[in-house]
Amino acid sequence: MVEPVDVRLLDGSYAREARSLLYQAYRHEPTFGYLLQAERPGYDQRVRATVRELVNQHFLQEQPALGLMLGERLIGIALIAPPQRRLEITESWAWRLRMLLSTGLRCTRRYLDYHAVVLGALPPGRFHVLPLLAVHPQHQGRHHGERLLEAVHNWCAEDPTSEGLVVDTGNVRYLNFYQRQGYQEIAQVAVGPVVEHVFFHPSPQPLMSAAG
Repeated sequence: MVEPVDVRLLDGSYAREARSLLYQAYRHEPTFGYLLQAERPGYDQRVRATVRELVNQHFLQEQPALGLMLGERLIGIALIAPPQRRLEITESWAWRLRMLLSTGLRCTRRYLDYHAVVLGALPPGRFHVLPLLAVHPQHQGRHHGERLLEAVHNWCAEDPTSEGLVVDTGNVRYLNFYQRQGYQEIAQVAVGPVVEHVFFHPSPQPLMSAAG
């Protein structure tokens, strides 16, 4: 049975729940493992710190985030960077300083290099970018990922200047999922030993929910 969920536009009052969800979802991701040196002691703390700084900065800059709610519990989230603002977080010196203090110079540099190489793989144009996208591990495999992307597409489609939506992953488990949702792989970039796949969904159009 598909669990009944609602989509909500989130504000900073959800930051704590967002950080907890994203930590659980990203701590085993290959890209984060390389960026934050999973082989070194303190890896979990560096993941928590990175997620904390990304989420806090996202809400501080009042960038949009969509949440998937099961009752009052946040079970899925998409942080969205609009076309004109997709560089703002990593260009913030305050964010860089907090990352340096909490994760160290090497991890901060790796994250900045990763961000730059993914954006460098994009063709010219105005695209929404999803810097973080996740469904809580306890709720995966129940079509919530499809529901969350549907909501993101509907939201982005309200911007008539947007030419599409971009997401990237270094986890091969998700490749077929994005392709099934209409995404085209436009690039593969090396992030250390990880192959990061960059996907593009052209000109999102409003999608009708299967329950609608």
